[in-house]
Amino acid sequence: MRALAHNPRFLFGAGVLLLIVVVAAFAPWLAPHDPMEQSLLNQLLPPRWVKGGDPAFLLGTDTLGRDLLSRMIYGTRPALLVMVLGATLSSVVGVLLGMLAGYFGGWLDAAISRTVDTFMSFPPMLLAIVLAAAMGPGLNTVIISVVLIGWTRFCRVVRGEVLALREQEFVSSARTIGESRLRILFHEVLPNLLPLVIVLLGLEMGRAVVVEAIMSFIGFSSSGLATWGGIIADARSYINQAWWAMMYPITAIIIAVLGLNALGDGLRQATDPVLQR
Repeated sequence: MRALAHNPRFLFGAGVLLLIVVVAAFAPWLAPHDPMEQSLLNQLLPPRWVKGGDPAFLLGTDTLGRDLLSRMIYGTRPALLVMVLGATLSSVVGVLLGMLAGYFGGWLDAAISRTVDTFMSFPPMLLAIVLAAAMGPGLNTVIISVVLIGWTRFCRVVRGEVLALREQEFVSSARTIGESRLRILFHEVLPNLLPLVIVLLGLEMGRAVVVEAIMSFIGFSSSGLATWGGIIADARSYINQAWWAMMYPITAIIIAVLGLNALGDGLRQATDPVLQR
């Protein structure tokens, strides 16, 4: 904790993550308007600080008169859900398969490695779009798409790390005293993988935010939710009249990705004994 308190990357990333969580949790109280409420009398109002802005709409409105601030606030909810569930499930599947492939080797390693190669041979977003077209739009589809895209990265990196760890002396000592292979895998190898997995998880959470925004942009997220990608999709048709509408979600996505990457990097610096030395 002392190391984390003096790590600027961790502090920045933790601040961004905390902000997303707080905004998503308290969205009904923070949003000044209903994000889906339309008012044709308030179409394309500029932000409050721009000439012609309305104090009731701090960030302005879109072409249907919906409050952009409220839509940005509610957009953190699907982003957070996809970010947490998608990245976590990707890490669980990828780490487990990578550990099994790297430690046991043989036909199991060959089967898992060929499966990884098969999934990675498809363009990631094309695979996600095909899945979304088959399953229909919705957050569940977006989460499954994130898992199918992300688990291969965890699996390939973890497999390579396990191949090196299984030759270390502490693993040989565990074999000598008669520990089972599964016990060695989860009690000796897995703890040494945690710093690497933490970094990969932070990176994958950032990718999940981007995937959710892309899926929302092309219309495969739930139509009943305000999403950052949906705001960008709506704003592209009137960017010449209201450029600020597209600026807000793009800025939010950039900050979220940078913060999550910094969070993972900061956690690794604090938990990896090699980096500490």
